[in-house]
Amino acid sequence: MIVMQAQDITKYYGADLILSNIKLEVQSRDRIALVGRNGAGKSTLLKIISGHLSYDSGAIMKPNEIEVGYLAQDAGLESENTIWDEMIEVFHDLQLMEEQIRALESKMGQEKVLSDENLYTKVLSEYDSLQQSFQLKGGYQYENDIRSTLHGFRFYEEDYNKPIASLSGGQKTRLALVKLLLTRPDLLILDEPTNHLDIQTLNWLETYLQSYPGALLIVSHDRYFLDKVATQVYEISRTRSKKFFGNYSKYLEQKADQYEQDVREYEKQQSEIAKLQDFVQRNIARASTTKRAQSKRKQLEKMEVMDRPDGGEKSAQFGFRIERKTGNDVLKLNKLAIGYEDSILVDDIDLHVQREESIALVGPNGIGKSTLIKTIMHPDRKIAGSLQFGSNVKIGYYDQEQADLNSNKTVLHELWDEFPTHPEKDIRTVLGNFLFSGDDVLKGVNELSGGQKARLALAKLMLQKANVLILDEPTNHLDLDSKEVLENALVDFPGTILFISHDRYFINRIATRVVELSTTGLENFLGDYDYYLEKKAEQAEFERLEREELNEKEENTVSDQKEQFHNDKQAKKEERKRLRRIEELEAQIEESEQKIEAIEHQLSQPDIFQDFEKSQELNEQLEKANHDLETLLEEWEGLQTV
Repeated sequence: MIVMQAQDITKYYGADLILSNIKLEVQSRDRIALVGRNGAGKSTLLKIISGHLSYDSGAIMKPNEIEVGYLAQDAGLESENTIWDEMIEVFHDLQLMEEQIRALESKMGQEKVLSDENLYTKVLSEYDSLQQSFQLKGGYQYENDIRSTLHGFRFYEEDYNKPIASLSGGQKTRLALVKLLLTRPDLLILDEPTNHLDIQTLNWLETYLQSYPGALLIVSHDRYFLDKVATQVYEISRTRSKKFFGNYSKYLEQKADQYEQDVREYEKQQSEIAKLQDFVQRNIARASTTKRAQSKRKQLEKMEVMDRPDGGEKSAQFGFRIERKTGNDVLKLNKLAIGYEDSILVDDIDLHVQREESIALVGPNGIGKSTLIKTIMHPDRKIAGSLQFGSNVKIGYYDQEQADLNSNKTVLHELWDEFPTHPEKDIRTVLGNFLFSGDDVLKGVNELSGGQKARLALAKLMLQKANVLILDEPTNHLDLDSKEVLENALVDFPGTILFISHDRYFINRIATRVVELSTTGLENFLGDYDYYLEKKAEQAEFERLEREELNEKEENTVSDQKEQFHNDKQAKKEERKRLRRIEELEAQIEESEQKIEAIEHQLSQPDIFQDFEKSQELNEQLEKANHDLETLLEEWEGLQTV
C-alpha cells in the first residue's frame, strides 16, 4: 500500500534553488534513509512531506486516513506536565473507552437491566463490542508500552513525576521522540533522531524501529544506525534525488559501481564521437566519400551526448600533523575523582594512556564523560587523586559545543586571529580545504550552521599541530561525507587520541582501545567497538549464567529447607505417635500383669487346685497372658531405644 508520494517537488529559498523535481515514494513498512551533504535540502524535504513547509511546484499525495508523525532535528518537548502525565495523554481515547467499559459493567449490574432481557442483551452486546475494540487498540497494554519506551530512553519510575519543564534540553529531545513513538503514526518521519542518545539507547531504538509496524523516513548521519534500520536510500545531491535499494553500505557500493559504469559509457561514447568526427573531417571534401561523411555528420548531430559523469560533490581535505613526538607515557590518572563542588560523579578513576593509542571513552549520558575530559584539560577541577602528563605533550582540544568560536568575527578572522603569523593566502587555503570558499570566508561565525562551525573548529585544531588530540563528540553536526574525511585524517594521525563519541562506526574505525566509564570507575577493552560489544555480550552471558546458578542454588536451598521442614514435621509426628504408643503399652502391660496376678491367685486356691479341668483352663489362660505380656514388653523395649 502506498503511504505517501512526492511528485516533482521543487523548492526555492528566495532565488536559490534547493530542491528540483524531487520524486519519492513511501509504501507501508518501508524503511527509507534520506542522505546527502549538510545543506542539500534533506530537512527541507522532510518538512514539506510532513506538511510543515510549503513548496513551489509538484504534489504531495497521501490517503486521508494515513497519519504522519514528524520529529524535527533537536525538537524538545515543552510541557508543564510531569513525564507520566504527558505520555499518558497519548492514550486519552483509550482512557475514555476504559471509562465507558467500566460504566457498562456497572450498568449490567443494575436491577433494571437484569430484569429486562432485551435491555441486558443490548448492553452486553455494546460491552463486548467496546471491549474488543479496546483490546485491538492496545487498551490492556498501553501503560506497559509507556514504561518500556521510557525505560528504553533511560527514564525510570523514579523520574515519572518529574516536571518536564525541569529537564535538560537533551532530555526534552528524547522525550519528544518517546511521545512520537508512542503515537505510532503510519508514517514516522525522523530528522536526526540519534542526536543526544548514548550507545545503549541507540541499540534499543534500532531494535524498536526494525519492528515498527508503520513506514519510516529518516535523516541520520549515523552510518551504523542507517545500516541497521534502512532498506532503501534516497540521495539528495545538487537539488535532485536518486533511489538506491539496500542499507547505507549497499548504497555506497551501488553508487561507486554506478559511477564506474557511467565513466565507461561516457568514455566509450567519447571514443565513438572522436572516430566519427575524424572520419567526417577526412572524407567530407572527397567526392567519392562525401555522402558517407555527411551521413556520419547527421549521426553525430542526432546523437544525445552524455555529460561527463559527476564524481560527487567536493569533499573537505585535511590531515593532522605534529611538530614533535611525545614520550611513551602520555597521561596517567590515579584514583581520580571528578564532579562538582557539591557532588562526586565518579571516583577511583585509573587510566594510563600511551603514545599513538586511540582511546574511545564510552558510557551512558550523564555519567561524566565530558566532565572527565574537561578535568583532564583543567586539572585544577579534579576533586581528588592525581593527573600527570608525559613529556612533550601538546594537547589539541575539540569541544562538542564549539564554545570557543567567537560569533562576532568573520570566518577568516576567527581562524587568522588565532594564527596571526600565517599569511592570509595560507589561511584562505586552509579554509578552502574545509569547504569555505569565496565569500564564505567573510560570513559571520554566528551565521554558520552546526556543520560549518564543526568544520571551522576542525580547521583550528589542524593548525595547532598538537600531538595529543582530545575530542568531545567530534562527529556531531558533520554529514556522512565529512565524517569519512575526519575518520581518514584521524586514522593517519601520528599522535595520540582520546575521544568521546556515540558514533559506533566512527569508534570502530578509530579506536584501538575502548574505555567504559561507570559509577565504579573505568573498565578497559583492548580492541575496537565490535570487540567491546563482543566482550560486553560475554559479560552479560556470564552474569546471566551466574544468576541462573544462584537462582538454582536458592531454589535447591528452598527445596532442601522444605524437605527438612517436612522431615522435621514427620519426625515430630512419629515421635508423638511413639510416645502415645509407649503410654498405651505401659497401660496394657500393667493390665496384663494384674491379669496374671489374678490368675495366679486363683490357682493358689485349694478348691481350684483340686479341680483338674478348672486348673488346666487357668494354666492355659496364664500361659497366654504371659505370652501377651512378653510381646508387649518387647515392643515397649523397642520403642524405648528409638
